Amino acid sequence: MALGGSDVEGSQTELDDAVAKDLHSRRMLRKVTALGAFYLITTDILGPFNTGYVFSQVGYVPGALCYFFLGIAAWYAGNLLSVMYLRLDSDRYPIKSYGGIVLRVLGPYARIFNDVLMIVQLVVNCGTLILSNAQSLEQIVLGPNGNGTLCFIVAIVIFLIVQLILSPIRSLKGVGFFANAAVFLNVALVFITIGFVSTSAPNYAAALASYNTPEGPVETSAFVTLPLESRVNGIMNMVFAYGGAMIFVDFLSEMRRPWDFWKAMSCAQLLIGGVYMMFGMVVYSQQGQFTQSLAYYGVSPYAEQTVGNVIAIITGLIAALLYGNIAQKLCYNTVVVRWCKGPALMTPRGWMFWMVVNFIFWPLAFIVGAAIPQIQTISGLIAAVCILQFSYTFPFLLKAALDMQLIAMRDDGKHTVGGTPQRSTSWLSPARWTKALFGGTMKEKLMIWGHIILFLASLTMACLGMYGSGTAIKDTFENAAATSFGCTPPV
Repeated sequence: MALGGSDVEGSQTELDDAVAKDLHSRRMLRKVTALGAFYLITTDILGPFNTGYVFSQVGYVPGALCYFFLGIAAWYAGNLLSVMYLRLDSDRYPIKSYGGIVLRVLGPYARIFNDVLMIVQLVVNCGTLILSNAQSLEQIVLGPNGNGTLCFIVAIVIFLIVQLILSPIRSLKGVGFFANAAVFLNVALVFITIGFVSTSAPNYAAALASYNTPEGPVETSAFVTLPLESRVNGIMNMVFAYGGAMIFVDFLSEMRRPWDFWKAMSCAQLLIGGVYMMFGMVVYSQQGQFTQSLAYYGVSPYAEQTVGNVIAIITGLIAALLYGNIAQKLCYNTVVVRWCKGPALMTPRGWMFWMVVNFIFWPLAFIVGAAIPQIQTISGLIAAVCILQFSYTFPFLLKAALDMQLIAMRDDGKHTVGGTPQRSTSWLSPARWTKALFGGTMKEKLMIWGHIILFLASLTMACLGMYGSGTAIKDTFENAAATSFGCTPPV
């Protein structure tokens, strides 16, 4: 008996050692620090160069108020994602993406919808970044006398090829160094652009090409009286500026200490909100109705344009690399691993499949960038359709649904692994819904109903944004010189 007991104890010790080694190897893959997460979040979200355009669409007062309250809401929604991740993640059943939380809370069909919507958003984001880089290159090639020529569609193809060359990087750790550089370059470009717009006249030629706005005196206003669709599109550009929550869970899954995420996100959101408010007001005050979709496009001296465009190209390539990395991982894990039962990403065979995904993803981004060559309109549309959902609508819905489930299961029987759930009532019964919505403490009920109200408000805002952005795109094609897949540059 003693010998048998010793064998059992030895086997259990070996099993414990194997489990410990497995957990250690998984944790070793977590290489992102809190400081690294701060840089990644800032690189992901910080994009102040369309804030002047937003103020030109709504005015000083609505612009400042909307940036302030949307920033608070984005920070709160990011915290909700962090709380849910910490509650649901485990070593045995790890959560690696936004879709993992959706799966745990709302089920597999909701995850499919989430994954499709996220892929659409990231493809369009990368297409927008390719588009902005192509426009920057177009202005550089144009030259100081405006005599240079480069077919606009060729400029987009150039950056498509560059992204294909950079895309083999598979780990966020490999992107981290570039993300650090991008933060400092973006901040430097903010102050450089402020100096340029304060000392030079607006780019009247670009305003005429983009909006059909004739040359005249600069006009600013506390409240801008533009058509509803223009103001809604401006607000959707604010939503686009705060977008980025869809990859917060990816950052959490690669952090050494996920509990520190709230610190990194709070510092990043504070920096981002402050930069947006300051930069947008300064640019709008100097350029008024001539403000371009990206502020450095609206600078008239060629030398100053070129400085801004060169820095913007570098940071745009880095941001596209980050978005592309996340999007391709999502496509790979969804299509190759889950649906087609293909190899894991970080294997030799996985690298070959990864390259196939690259050569599908980036041409799709190219089509998006070439189809709608106006950054401000495509930004507003994707903000209404996708970004607003991930940054505001879904976090409120997921937290309310998770809390409802936790309250509803309090009278259920004890669950055993492999056994049948012992529920006191079914979700087909009104009694379970009643208990979920009204059965908790007063604090729990207030939180659930507060999140439901915020969810419905976000959904309403998304519908309004779709209308406004769709109308703005229609007006843009009717009034602007640039066309889809054309040689004429939109600036």
